[in-house]
Amino acid sequence: MLAVAVLVVSIVLFAMAFATLWWMMHAWRTPETLASTSFAKPVGETGLSFTLLLPIRHERQDVVENTVQKMLESSHDKFEIVIITGADDPETTGIAERLATIDPDRITTVIDPAPRNKSTGLNSALLSGKCHGDVIGVFDAEDVVHPDLLTHVDHAFRSENADVVQGGVQLLNFYSSWYSLRNCLEYFFWFRSRLHLQAEKGFITLGGNTVFVKRELLEPKRGSSEQWGWDETCLAEDCELGVRLSSAGKKVVVAYSPEMVTREETPDTITSFVKQRTRWNQGFLQVYRKGTWKRLPTNRQRWLARFTLSTPFYQAASGLAVPIGIAIGVFVKVPMVIAMISWMPAIPAFLVLAFEVAALRDFGKEYFGKDRADQTHRVRGIHYLKLIVSMPFFQILLMFAALRAVWRELRGRTNWELTEHVGAHLNVAASTSATTSV
Repeated sequence: MLAVAVLVVSIVLFAMAFATLWWMMHAWRTPETLASTSFAKPVGETGLSFTLLLPIRHERQDVVENTVQKMLESSHDKFEIVIITGADDPETTGIAERLATIDPDRITTVIDPAPRNKSTGLNSALLSGKCHGDVIGVFDAEDVVHPDLLTHVDHAFRSENADVVQGGVQLLNFYSSWYSLRNCLEYFFWFRSRLHLQAEKGFITLGGNTVFVKRELLEPKRGSSEQWGWDETCLAEDCELGVRLSSAGKKVVVAYSPEMVTREETPDTITSFVKQRTRWNQGFLQVYRKGTWKRLPTNRQRWLARFTLSTPFYQAASGLAVPIGIAIGVFVKVPMVIAMISWMPAIPAFLVLAFEVAALRDFGKEYFGKDRADQTHRVRGIHYLKLIVSMPFFQILLMFAALRAVWRELRGRTNWELTEHVGAHLNVAASTSATTSV
């Protein structure tokens, strides 16, 4: 019985791990594929107007002020900023009101009367009558936004006839800790490669910020019972929105130009990282259970949805299966073939590690290379060593966060665990090149 269980589990995890590796590598399969992941160069005049939503809660003034200042530097001529706070957070509301005085013609504030999570704030803004743009964009409190981003997004909407545009987001403070290093590479793969494949296949889980949606797709429709705005019951409102729009057949365009990415920081402690990842995992579980993805038109898309939404949980299973499989192969008396098969999940795991090492080289070259303004934070030999050594420990964190997400969902605990922003990424200078080749 043990032999059969080992055989089945090992083969399933082996197949899933190889699929994950293939999707990680999607953007780098050919030079043409890599080039297609970037924003196209804008041509002609801009044609759309933007409302940029900035939900903030218990944030540091210097972090939020930097975000708003960067947003105001946009080269686009038609945009407004709506800063969203909660009625139970007078200190942050005061920060928002002071920031609104910088440019009263562009910046307004909205107070969520019953704040529970990010979604309630976004929906409060949507119903406030202060969102006038053709397109609604969402950013986070610590974002560093490129001044030409809106111009490129505008062009992407019009040239691609898009309903949604997902821009790139990149964590940059890889130097802060061993888990920050791995967290930065996760974003590098997710926004540079994985989301492009999802968009190509017609099913996508959107990122939480630098996402732009036509306002008409979010606003409530009179006499309609269809869901509008963001799902206030879901802890991964970005994922839920992407799945809902994908299932409705809306066209999503994804673009990652390294010089154009929105720059962010990793959680500043392991506890914060685990809470953040728990929230995402629980949100994915909620979206899976909600079942909107079942409306996707093809069986292939529905299988992609199942696979994507269950990713956090097979990551946890894989992290547990690799050491157990090796232990079974070494210490348990099973047929030789079964012992060899029990090692199978380790094969793609080591291939992923090799690909991560190659990607770290290109990540460092792209954002901290010799021709970059920031020469303080270079990728050095010690970082490659940390990347390799930290692999099993990072898997343990992912496994714990996944198990914690299931436990919270079973217990009915759906409170939003806030991630603190300390501005660890604000001293990283912008890159000027878009050349990347893993």
